[in-house]
Amino acid sequence: MEKNFERAVIKIKKTTAKKIDVLIERYPELEICRGTLLAAVEIICESYRDGGKLIICGNGGSAADAMHIVGELMKGFLLPRRIADFNPEFVKRAQELFPADVDYFKTNLQSALPAVSLVGETSLLTAFANDVSPNLIFAQQIFGLGKRGDVLLAISTSGNSDNVLFAVEVAKIMGIKTVAMTGRRGGRLRHLSDVSICVPATSSHTIQEFHLPIYHMICLAAENEFFGD
Repeated sequence: MEKNFERAVIKIKKTTAKKIDVLIERYPELEICRGTLLAAVEIICESYRDGGKLIICGNGGSAADAMHIVGELMKGFLLPRRIADFNPEFVKRAQELFPADVDYFKTNLQSALPAVSLVGETSLLTAFANDVSPNLIFAQQIFGLGKRGDVLLAISTSGNSDNVLFAVEVAKIMGIKTVAMTGRRGGRLRHLSDVSICVPATSSHTIQEFHLPIYHMICLAAENEFFGD
């Protein structure tokens, strides 16, 4: 059992929690992660409910995962997120300022769940790695972008990636909650993070094969919580 997350952090919709059941029905091996999956969904939904954002980092394939997650959260995933339904104040303001464009905005803009990947800022990453410290490339961005109430999703198949670990440490210093996705052993990340989802695999590629459906579930759950029934 990972830390003390048997008990719910906050209350979420039954239909949101059901996303975890559906995941485990498809991947029965993840039953051992049920408690931490629930805790991760609850912490992320709590952050969004309070105006926070999700920040994601990882290396290699996990860097690609970080960008993938942003793509699912910052626009509609499976549910419609019409701004006319979820952000009428924006539509009203658009009508006042740009009446010729308001229908185009209403048709195409979608409500977002704020998410930021720390892996795509090439100029910043290369400059900081070269001029200062490569191990702090994510920590520097957490320091500059993060705020209390945000959540850091730290992805590392080994659980021992220094740049990811330093990002988690800086997040904790700043009062930012941390969720880890890692492998069976979890490395140092397992005990450093507030919630650690340690999937039942030990090699990088098999760990990543579990990570993808897990973060898809997290995105579906968050979308359902704020845009579903």
